[in-house]
Amino acid sequence: MSLNIIVLAKQVPDTRNVGKDAMKEDGTINRSALPAIFNPEDLNALEQALRLKDANPGSTVTVLTMGLPRASEVIREAMFRGADGGVVLTDRVLGGADTLATSYSLAQAVKKMGNYDVILGGRQAIDGDTAQVGPQIAEKLGLPQVTYAEEILELKDGHIVVKRRLENGVETVKAPLPCVVTVNGSAAECRPRNAKRIQKYKYAASSTEQTKLDDARKALIAARPYLNIPEWSAAFVEADPEQIGMPGSPTKVKAIENVVFTAKECRRLDGSDEQLEDLVKELIANHTIG
Repeated sequence: MSLNIIVLAKQVPDTRNVGKDAMKEDGTINRSALPAIFNPEDLNALEQALRLKDANPGSTVTVLTMGLPRASEVIREAMFRGADGGVVLTDRVLGGADTLATSYSLAQAVKKMGNYDVILGGRQAIDGDTAQVGPQIAEKLGLPQVTYAEEILELKDGHIVVKRRLENGVETVKAPLPCVVTVNGSAAECRPRNAKRIQKYKYAASSTEQTKLDDARKALIAARPYLNIPEWSAAFVEADPEQIGMPGSPTKVKAIENVVFTAKECRRLDGSDEQLEDLVKELIANHTIG
């Protein structure tokens, strides 16, 4: 049984390197100030998609990402690991979207892609930690959903069987196709890049990237369509302007406060009752304990 599998992936700021310039005054993330990486749990989802592809010859894995034009890096990375291609949903009017507007925009793109059997994505993105986008997409598409997936155990007879990792144990569920599955970070790690695929797809480029290429590279991409990474706009996926970006985002950031943690001086104690008593008095005076 051949499958058409869509993987929802996101290029996210590396939250391990957050500095004072990480947020803008309007409350949105200053993505240009942070290194961009492939969202970790989306890589777990990609591995599950690739396993389905391996088990069902003739299947295709297409990655869908929404973000700045440079998000095409996510598509290339996925292709190096086994995906067949991808689409970048990018448009200035999509900027500043919360989970509601993001899920609507992605759902519109999925509708445009059409003919899908399984939609996979990470449980949540590390730049928001909401775990809302996947379930919201399922609702907007009217599809059954399986969350907290750790492993896809079986897919046959129009149904998928999934092992879920929950807080207090494991659960096995069965859902009809098509459906949406969001994958935990506890799932199997994504396979590494494949050397042959790197050689095949290293010149893949999005529409924006192609405008900066020389004629030889443009000719190469024209001759090999699989190297073209499409960019779709909000208008192309027929998105309602009132439901995307800032207008479609009821979540508003009212204020931002930078909190800087500073180390306090450590003192070696000799264990005397007098010294311990003095330390407790000092801590109470400074309101560091209550």
